[in-house]
Amino acid sequence: MSERTDYTETSVQSIYGSNCFSDSVMRERLPKNIYKEIQAVKAGEKELSLEVAEVVAAAMRDWAIEKGATHYTHWFHPLTGLTAEKHDSFISPTNDGKVLMEFSGKELIKGEPDASSFPSGGLRATFEARGYTAWDVTSPAFLKQDPTGTTLCIPTAFFSYTGHALDKKVPLLRSMDALSKQAIRVLRALGNTNSKRVVTTVGPEQEYFLVDKEYYDQRPDLMLTGRTVFGSMPAKGQEMEDHYFGAIKERVAEFMRELNTELWKVGVSAKTQHNEVAPNQFEIAPIFTTTNVAVDNNQVVMETIKKVARRHGMEALLHEKPFAGVNGSGKHNNWSIATDDGINLLDPGENPESNARFLLFAAAVIEAVDRYALLLRTSAASSGNDHRLGANEAPPAIISIFLGGPLTEIFDSIAEGKAAGKNTNLGKIKLGVTSLPSLPKDLSDRNRTSPFAFTGNKFEFRMLGSSQSIAPPNTYLNTAVAQVLAEFADKLEKASDKNAAIEAIVKESYAKHKRIVFNGNGYSEEWVKEAEKRGLPNVRATVDALPVLIDKETISLFESHNVFSKEELESRYHIYLERYSKQINIEAGVMVSMSRRSILPAVSSYVGSLARDTAALEAIGADNSAQKKQAKAIASLLKEAYEETEKLETVLAKAQNVEDVFKQAKTYQEEVVSQMNALREKIDNLEKLVDKKAWPFPGYEELLFKL
Repeated sequence: MSERTDYTETSVQSIYGSNCFSDSVMRERLPKNIYKEIQAVKAGEKELSLEVAEVVAAAMRDWAIEKGATHYTHWFHPLTGLTAEKHDSFISPTNDGKVLMEFSGKELIKGEPDASSFPSGGLRATFEARGYTAWDVTSPAFLKQDPTGTTLCIPTAFFSYTGHALDKKVPLLRSMDALSKQAIRVLRALGNTNSKRVVTTVGPEQEYFLVDKEYYDQRPDLMLTGRTVFGSMPAKGQEMEDHYFGAIKERVAEFMRELNTELWKVGVSAKTQHNEVAPNQFEIAPIFTTTNVAVDNNQVVMETIKKVARRHGMEALLHEKPFAGVNGSGKHNNWSIATDDGINLLDPGENPESNARFLLFAAAVIEAVDRYALLLRTSAASSGNDHRLGANEAPPAIISIFLGGPLTEIFDSIAEGKAAGKNTNLGKIKLGVTSLPSLPKDLSDRNRTSPFAFTGNKFEFRMLGSSQSIAPPNTYLNTAVAQVLAEFADKLEKASDKNAAIEAIVKESYAKHKRIVFNGNGYSEEWVKEAEKRGLPNVRATVDALPVLIDKETISLFESHNVFSKEELESRYHIYLERYSKQINIEAGVMVSMSRRSILPAVSSYVGSLARDTAALEAIGADNSAQKKQAKAIASLLKEAYEETEKLETVLAKAQNVEDVFKQAKTYQEEVVSQMNALREKIDNLEKLVDKKAWPFPGYEELLFKL
């Protein structure tokens, strides 16, 4: 366990960003003209030249070496959902047998990992290995330190020799450009001539579980799948509601202290931490930052959580549902839109002009979420999230928007041309910049059952799974909003009366798409029925969600904004289906192995011992009815468990032999998952009857309550 760090204001300031090649470090180490060039490149005003890159590379190398770095890596986000890195040393041999520490601008700008070794969904053949990584200038480089040494990590994008995106960063950056382009068009039409660029910002809240490593190491399911495929609930779960925001245990507090230190060093602004609802479940949240940086930061957060947990004798579980019967883990994607000169376009503001702008951009988001609801649902689709969505702990698989009473009333009044009610204290609402009074700052409460909720000056997309990259959801959301803003801009640019045009746009848009707005309890069965009446899709399973990626409308959307090509979308459709099948295949295989090799033999042995005890009692004339009853119940369940295990083996073999990628995933979803649930029911019931000492694996009591 690491030594305790006692923080003071001075120590935090000295720690924060110490391992990050941040803007302040560049300002200090780069010549003024080079620093200005880099800022212009970041703002999209210039292209990066090799001459500028050479100067930056030299400064970055010197800084990293001073910090103890010996290697550098182009750090990127392949379609595995994880991050990847290939380490190269700074050393360059000289003729006299010595070495120089070198790092060129060319090496900074571009790397070349093996593209054929990462999933490409058919974009790359096995023999076509060439792929490139390109420096993402807008995301700061950082140092990764571990017992093996210190490595300079340079955030990059990953693409193929043919120019196809092989990662999650390239489409995200494209979508940010698309949204910026269309939002600027709208702002220009509204008379804004100062803002040059619009960015989306994100603050992702990360949930996770911690378990003692001693128990983790005894659970093959946790090690191989990230979740418990078997496990019965202990006498106490989360029903006492005593964990949420509760006092943090000393061991966990020490872990959190070191986690903060590690994140602060690399410039990740971890700010909020607390106990979550389930036992041994926790949350950490950073401060908002630009979306592509937030994506990088969230990957660092997940990796660091796992790394630091191991130092404290624990394992971190990022799976969406590691334990059946208690809350799973999500990731709340707090998303907003802002200009480069500091205007939050989703902030109601304090004057009529900003109110009108706010309502226009809010209407664009509402329309985008309704029109592209299936796409947003797909962005949160995974085998792990299938266990969590709609389980009275997370939003349902139905996309809806929570606006809150006052804001909904305002939009309703605009759409219907009526006066606002008592909640808003507004007269008849018009969107002329001088006729709309200022709106209250907090226009809504918070609704934790809503998958997409307005929370003051941002929207909170709550459907994301805890283990996933936040890049795809933000890529899809950015592009959807860009499309609606483009249509708004077309109308505004043609209008002679801008105020009348704004009012007409908001009125028409909201009237058509208000069906997506729901302010009630998303957990209720009544909402499921109401959503069906409204025509809102309810796609419960990943396999059923993924085909939207290759719909004509989806392809047209992404191609029109240069975010994805048809080939890139088809590749992701293939990869995500294949990933689903592989994950379920592993989980089913682990179930069969645990059942056949450990649980069934252990239970058989226990039944044998019960039989011997029963015979011994009978031999001395003692009452053995209780033992007989227990042995009979266990033996009956044991037989059923054997049978269900055999059935799982059969359907698993069937699924493995299906060649079509969609049909295979569908077989895993409909037949294998169903049989896994049937086997689990038998095994979990056996766990409740068998002596704890005879059960071969640590149970939920140890995993959830011992830290």
